Amino acid sequence: MPKKRKETALPRRGSTRGVINRAGEVVEQKITDTLIKNYMPYAMSVIMSRAIPEIDGFKPSHRKLLYTMYKMGLLDSARTKSANIVGQTMKLNPHGESAIYDTMVRLSRGYEALLHPFVDSKGNFGKFYSRDMAWAASRYTEAKLDPICRELFRDIDKDTVDFVDNYDNTMKEPTLLPATFPTVLVNANTGIAVGMASNICPFNLAEVCQTTIGLMRDPDFPITDTLLAPDFPGGGNIIYDRKDMEAIYNTGRGSIRIRSRYTYDKSANCIDVTQIPPTTTAEGIVEKIVELIRQGKLKEVADIRDETGLDGLKVTIDLKRGTDPEKLMQKLFRMTPLEDSFSCNFNVLVAGVPRVMGVRELLEEWIAFRVECVRRRTYYDMSRKSEKLHLLKGLKAILLDIDKAVRIVRETDEEAEVVPNLMIGFGIDKEQAEYVAEIRLRHLNREYILKRTEEISKLEEEIDQLKAILESKAKVKSIIISELQRVSKEYGQPRKSMLLYASELTETVEEEETPDYPVHLFFTKEGYFKKITPLSLRMSGEHKLKEGDVISQQIEGSNSMELLFFTDRCQVYKAKASDFSDTKASVMGDYIPAKLAMEEGENALYMAAVKEYTGYMVFFFENGKAAKVDMSTYETKTNRKKLVGAYSDKSPVVAMYYVPEDEEFLLTNAQGRILLVHSGAVASKSTRSTQGVQVMTLRKNGRVAKVERYEEGKLKNPNRYRKNIPASGSLPAPEETEGEQMTL
Repeated sequence: MPKKRKETALPRRGSTRGVINRAGEVVEQKITDTLIKNYMPYAMSVIMSRAIPEIDGFKPSHRKLLYTMYKMGLLDSARTKSANIVGQTMKLNPHGESAIYDTMVRLSRGYEALLHPFVDSKGNFGKFYSRDMAWAASRYTEAKLDPICRELFRDIDKDTVDFVDNYDNTMKEPTLLPATFPTVLVNANTGIAVGMASNICPFNLAEVCQTTIGLMRDPDFPITDTLLAPDFPGGGNIIYDRKDMEAIYNTGRGSIRIRSRYTYDKSANCIDVTQIPPTTTAEGIVEKIVELIRQGKLKEVADIRDETGLDGLKVTIDLKRGTDPEKLMQKLFRMTPLEDSFSCNFNVLVAGVPRVMGVRELLEEWIAFRVECVRRRTYYDMSRKSEKLHLLKGLKAILLDIDKAVRIVRETDEEAEVVPNLMIGFGIDKEQAEYVAEIRLRHLNREYILKRTEEISKLEEEIDQLKAILESKAKVKSIIISELQRVSKEYGQPRKSMLLYASELTETVEEEETPDYPVHLFFTKEGYFKKITPLSLRMSGEHKLKEGDVISQQIEGSNSMELLFFTDRCQVYKAKASDFSDTKASVMGDYIPAKLAMEEGENALYMAAVKEYTGYMVFFFENGKAAKVDMSTYETKTNRKKLVGAYSDKSPVVAMYYVPEDEEFLLTNAQGRILLVHSGAVASKSTRSTQGVQVMTLRKNGRVAKVERYEEGKLKNPNRYRKNIPASGSLPAPEETEGEQMTL
């Protein structure tokens, strides 16, 4: 009989071992081993070879594309079709056409995402500030390398950087580009890896070069003196705070506020926004403003439209008559992405290790990288010149007797013996003899030989100079400084982002002008809320309620009151009466859990309406305890809509009340005992989750069943039930129940 297949059970949830069924064989495998084997290589690949830029300022995809264009000769030639570039790049970057072309678009001049684009483009490459303006397909556009790329590839063929095989070992590619200026800070770079990310803001080229020079001359050079602030390609105004900027420069992390730039056209009564933060788009701004207009929060705006065209970005906002444009823009800066923040995270790969560095440390690492490039270039030049000098010294040796050299060659019977005979005849080595033997017959004249040998003294001087450079760190740094000065002079440009000093800004946070008028607030047991004006209430009939629902609270207040809705999950949701529209008694009202986006299954129990956060919230629990919490603990400086831990969850809550001033409450337990408690006897706490103090003592398995506000005349003999707390209360006297029907 065939062997019965062994059934395997699924692993229990939370188990650290998986059970795998392979043709009846049970194999146990640790989950940690699986993660290390399968997931870690992927994570490392994303970090090392995809998302995080290296010290030259490029990710592998950028570097492969630019090097391919360099090898295609697109630095000095005419443009070629983008599709051709994409196809050639696939030899180094084995990804689809779309991924490579998207990379090229971002590096292009037409896309306007970089301060100094590396790709000189022709055709529709879309726009960085537009979400809907898509770029044309690669078969329609053309591109070549921008002139600034000379600085990226300068001396790349002189062993300045390491080369490695491509993915199929058919060609070589550089591991880094020997950029002559710190591209890592000049152009923006964003990447999201596994468990880490990088977000580097761009800086002005001239300022970066000047700062790098200052840092090379003095390690304690104050960076903020020359590197004022980031410089974004889209311009805008940077809200400058020196302390915040220094923190970013020191740690590599922080946030920069960028504000849009605009002009006001008095004749047309409109605002034209021409520069926006790099973190948003024109469409996003228009959509946000339209949303605010629909919500009635921007009554000053008559119309808004996107007029972006060949002249660049332009969002036009038409104003209503009498609107102050300055006040409106202050409001828009607060409520829309016209002012936004750029979060910095200077995470860079250095020697294969991701590191978050400040500007100083980042420039120091770049200087060390560039010093190595210059030393390798110098050593390469010195080696080549030494080789040439060695050959020319051999040529100089035959100058003494050219006829002897000719005679040696003519009298040698075998070709293989020519080089050894020349070596013996003139005392030169094999390389020199090979060089002499390869000289053409037409060059066997004294003039040619003298010209070649005249180079010897010049080469010796140059080699001595190169040796001196290799032996002196100061000379290497002076070379780098001169290159930075040249790049700054040749490619530097004025700042695009202007600085607004935060200390000089007069930002007046104007509160929304909420019309204040008397209203009646109704809250039902099922969680429905109505706001009705006194006039409407007088003219209305009966309240429309959900079947079985009753009004649990009715408050006479005003439209400016703040409302706090306490829920059965110990949370409180805050709103304003003005957030709700005026309604009538004939409608059901707003369902609070839906209106305030409460959690699924969460119910509102009580509504507190306040003008100022004075007084107390008093909570009564089934275990006989009462907690009195200062109302000020529910006040927040920021406009928070939800607070957790609104009251204690140690025992189920029976009732809660907002008391502007202390008053008496009537507690009834499950056995019918009554206790009259004054809230002044309970000490107030500033901790919302306080468990309170015992006010009613209970027997085993006893509980407080009901709590209500006490009103004069409700009890015929109230003193009978007033006791020093904690107390068990008293059973109701016969006169209290007189006239009541006995119930089971």
